[in-house]
Amino acid sequence: MSKLRVVHYINQFYAGIGGEEKADHKPEVREGKVGPGMAFQQAFGDEAEIVATVICGDTYFNENIESASAEVISMIKQHNPDVVICGPAFNAGRYGVACGAVAKAVSEELNVPVVAGMYPENPGVDMYKKYAYIIETANSAVGMKKAVGPMASLALKLAKGEEIGSPKEEGYIARGVRKNYFASERGAKRAVDMLIKKIKGEEFVTEFEMPVFDRVEPAKAIKDITKAKIAIVSSGGPVPKGNPDHIESSSASKYGKYSLAGIEDLNPENGQTAHGGYDPVYANEDLDRVIPVDVLREMEKAGEIGSLHEYWYSTVGNGTSVANSKKFAAEIAKDLQAAGVDAVILTST
Repeated sequence: MSKLRVVHYINQFYAGIGGEEKADHKPEVREGKVGPGMAFQQAFGDEAEIVATVICGDTYFNENIESASAEVISMIKQHNPDVVICGPAFNAGRYGVACGAVAKAVSEELNVPVVAGMYPENPGVDMYKKYAYIIETANSAVGMKKAVGPMASLALKLAKGEEIGSPKEEGYIARGVRKNYFASERGAKRAVDMLIKKIKGEEFVTEFEMPVFDRVEPAKAIKDITKAKIAIVSSGGPVPKGNPDHIESSSASKYGKYSLAGIEDLNPENGQTAHGGYDPVYANEDLDRVIPVDVLREMEKAGEIGSLHEYWYSTVGNGTSVANSKKFAAEIAKDLQAAGVDAVILTST
């Protein structure tokens, strides 16, 4: 009996090519297993074989999603896989988005089952979970060993055409797919039983999980705006010319703090946007279109606001994980409070 054929997709880091400095690496294919593929091959045993590994740099893929997807899919198709594995990407945002995009293309264009691995807050999860089974992983590569087993097991079941169990049984993130089934008790009784357990404080499992949204209480209004210190924070990617902190164009892993000392107006010589999710032409012509420094300076001189804070804070919201966003916000808020800032103008794209 011939072994099942597996193609593995990974980024430049796990292929041993390099880190961020090699993130623009173009798609390539190598025969057999590479990097984490060795662990997957061991988990497959004699049932399956990784026949090829497709590699692409995270930056290259995210900045060229359509063409990169086409290149990667062409490479995968040539090896006629029974199943494709992507990652695991853990909480690496750009890697997760790339894995998700590859999974979507494999599913739709090749009609081949695919398994990926990501941390639940990776932006690739929400964007692509309906196109592939995404095994829930740890936040970082420390959880590689725990991720490989469930991913390999699910990949084998998919390749064999076996029935796939629930997210809880198989370890994948819920895809939002609901299936009809025959229950031993009618819905009214099950609902009452759950209600009684809830009233008693007992553990129960809901049949329909509701989304959980953060609720942010609005701050109190500024009593006297003419005495207030105003700061600018943006997820639109406004940075000094040259992007000195190399903030990523998508799935940002950092934010920047930049001085406004001596700046009355932003222009092509002193500013640009690092954002990759919108056409940067108009922003690069006049960055005041993203953060209104010119208008706030006029208001400051006219006494309409107390003062403009001496720094602005910037990151890129495009595909950036919720976990990173919360981390940035906490650090920025602490800095703003220490500087005595009264209010923030938060701009997007």
